[in-house]
Amino acid sequence: MDDFSMNDLSGVVEADRAHVWHHLIQHKPFETGDPRIIVEGKGMRVWDQKGKEHIDAVSGAVWTVNVGYGRVEIADAVRDQLVRMNYFAGVSGSVPGARFAERLIEKMPGMRRVYYCNSGSEANEKAFKMVRQIAHKRHGGRKHKILYRERDYHGTTIGTLSAGGQDERNAQYGPFAPGFVRVPHCLEYRAQWDLAGEEYGRRAADAIEEVILAEGPDTVGALCLEPVTAGGGVITPPPGYWERVQEICRKHDILLHIDEVVCGVGRTGTWFGYQNYDVKPDMVTMAKGVASGYAAIACLVTTEEVFELFKDDQTDPLNYFRDISTFGGCTAGPIAALENMAIIEREDLLANTVAMGERMMGNLEVLKEKHAVIGDVRGKGLFLGAELVADRGTKEPMDEKKCQAVVADSMEQGVIIGCTNRSVPGFNNTLCFSPALIATPDDIDAITGAVDQALTRVFG
Repeated sequence: MDDFSMNDLSGVVEADRAHVWHHLIQHKPFETGDPRIIVEGKGMRVWDQKGKEHIDAVSGAVWTVNVGYGRVEIADAVRDQLVRMNYFAGVSGSVPGARFAERLIEKMPGMRRVYYCNSGSEANEKAFKMVRQIAHKRHGGRKHKILYRERDYHGTTIGTLSAGGQDERNAQYGPFAPGFVRVPHCLEYRAQWDLAGEEYGRRAADAIEEVILAEGPDTVGALCLEPVTAGGGVITPPPGYWERVQEICRKHDILLHIDEVVCGVGRTGTWFGYQNYDVKPDMVTMAKGVASGYAAIACLVTTEEVFELFKDDQTDPLNYFRDISTFGGCTAGPIAALENMAIIEREDLLANTVAMGERMMGNLEVLKEKHAVIGDVRGKGLFLGAELVADRGTKEPMDEKKCQAVVADSMEQGVIIGCTNRSVPGFNNTLCFSPALIATPDDIDAITGAVDQALTRVFG
């Protein structure tokens, strides 16, 4: 085995350039320049192949490494479990699978059953399949439509892209699956109605009901929403929104499916994002922060009422949920998730997330006062965004290339931040921040300090 601690990693770089197909990136520049290799991580910091240190303000680039890098206790637990029992298909249970399900349900009052799989996209696919099967079992196949929201994102498969509210992510991948219907976004900064606060929130939810009524309530099986929209612009819901959404779902007998792939397991300062808004979902999906990237794991969690729909007629050979996720049978995921949860509890990281989120929001508000290019700052816990505009009065979105220049400048300073990317046409203009839940005041100040310098250099 190669010694990756050696100083010369040129062979690794060449192997990567020759054979690795990276995610979400154009490879043409690699013909003349080097791909970036992240070699090591510790706490909030990562080092590339050149030895350059970076503060990671996006938790592994896609909001995943919630408890930070280098957690020996998670790695040790995974190693020990793999030696004991690494895998058996999900038709049977496992010790870590049972233990983590029990611990997870303790954090989710009203929920009861955990279905294991290996990615957020897959978890959402499972939920969609359940909705469709319920439609056939209970409603003659009619109540099969799934509503999704403009700007929300639920995964990269054809099925989840069919519920994709980000048109640039969907471009060139159709045709999509039928039966998915879009509802309006709820971003008050880009208000679609001349209202504010709770009135705006309720009106944005009422727009969902208008779609339901137009489609026919007897045709709509589920509504799938992110608690805080992630890649579509870090959109926190306005007051009154979630309460009205809950009312609408109950009124029309529509399952409420909340996609917690980004917000889940501490990101917003609560165990789950929806718990900030006092709603009671029927289905919750999660991935990313469940094990902080130390193992691949995703979960679909349902109420007992949903579960019971798949066991009510044992004589019917099609009655149960006829689905499997091969790698949902891996034991590394749930054992890593158990240790991840224990760290969050032991180090009181939910409270730290709230405190550091408030500090970072305060810092961003100061930057907004200083830089006219910042039109809006928003977020929840350590999940924040700063929307850049060319003109505050008209709210004209800043050119995407200039937004990316801010990201590049911050990277040069040794701070990795994000920006909405190839998502919503004309609105890829929100800087994104999701540092690990272990962030300190010095970390937060260093991140916003780098953004301050970058904005000054890019915009003057």
